[in-house]
Amino acid sequence: MYFYGSGQRRGHVLLIAGDAVVRRRTVQLAPSANLAALAMVPASVLLGGELPTDTVCLDGARDPNTVLTRLRSAAATPGPLLVYLSGRLTADRRGRLYLALAGTTRSAVRYTALPWEWLGGELRGRPAGVTTVLVDLVADGDAWPVLRECGGLPVSAGTEVYGVVCPPGFAAGDGAVSGYTRHWIEQLRRGPARPADVQLHALAAGAAGLPPGALVLPTAHELSMRPASPTPDPYRPSGQRWPANGNGPDSAPSAGAVPTPDVGSLLGGASGGVSGGDPRPHIHALATSGRHREAAALARAWEEHVQHTYGSSSVEAVEWAEIRADLARMAGDFPLATGLWIGACRARLAGQGVADPEVHAAAAGALYCWTQLKDRASVVESGPELVAVLRALPALDPRFLRLTQARLDASRAPSLPRAVRT
Repeated sequence: MYFYGSGQRRGHVLLIAGDAVVRRRTVQLAPSANLAALAMVPASVLLGGELPTDTVCLDGARDPNTVLTRLRSAAATPGPLLVYLSGRLTADRRGRLYLALAGTTRSAVRYTALPWEWLGGELRGRPAGVTTVLVDLVADGDAWPVLRECGGLPVSAGTEVYGVVCPPGFAAGDGAVSGYTRHWIEQLRRGPARPADVQLHALAAGAAGLPPGALVLPTAHELSMRPASPTPDPYRPSGQRWPANGNGPDSAPSAGAVPTPDVGSLLGGASGGVSGGDPRPHIHALATSGRHREAAALARAWEEHVQHTYGSSSVEAVEWAEIRADLARMAGDFPLATGLWIGACRARLAGQGVADPEVHAAAAGALYCWTQLKDRASVVESGPELVAVLRALPALDPRFLRLTQARLDASRAPSLPRAVRT
């Protein structure tokens, strides 16, 4: 335990608004609006605990040393600490990153902006697991190439960093509270149980409508620097697959033989709250409680993280595509579910071969969802791809391909005119 001078452990929240992002006289990111919105949330909710908490809002600062003084005071807090930064990220001619402050100019970045390395320097001495840095930033044209080259926004090894950095030229909030910060706040206000920061981040990033290429933190490099823990890595699903339980719909081409996917197995089987850093039980709970859009947004956010970390064609990315496929099934969106399952099957087929059970399971998922399509247009649209996948798997029951082709052919046939009664 770490104790404040009075003998009572305390927390600290430091909210920092840097320079606004303006393009063609339009405010694209308004850090002051973000700070004002966050300041309305009780500090105990922001920090995720009931400890007495000090909150400091630093808006409009022009002197980097003033910000450094606040950072140093916050870092000396013996309890949990949340540092939030919003504004424009810039760089000097040597490629060093800075948070632009009010009045920062390109010619005087080194003297008018806060060096990003100062943040890590002040937080480096804090014990691991008690410090969180939350960022909602836009990189300017000088900072973006630096970020692309280094692949991240480092702070310190013992600090958890969550947030987004939008590329130059894209609006992050159109002068109001930006999407990422707004959705973070909305999730905090939703219910009595506060999600873990990693779930808050995923929900906010998934719903924020980020522009293409936005940097979502943590990055692959930062994940690799984190110490191992007994909790599951949130970016690596456990590898569990759909059980072939034999529950097929009566309308299926091979009734009684098409396995019905069960999202519980792939999501870890738990239907309760957040378990450690693993987002799958939380996703499952959202889906089973009918909050399908939130579950889908969260799964999509994690899929994007995994694609960035391991590659879009990696096994880890395919597993998250399968999670999204079955979430779509649970929501009744069978066209989307069918397409996702077919894509997952193709990816597994390319990397794992025709005999792999996981390839067959993905094909079964695609077939099941395709049999649930009710309108002829959807059947015809995805049917040829499904037929191609089934044809590539000779070890599957040949009835699957035969009956799928028959249904596709029947759907393609023109409707017969109804008989006229006389």
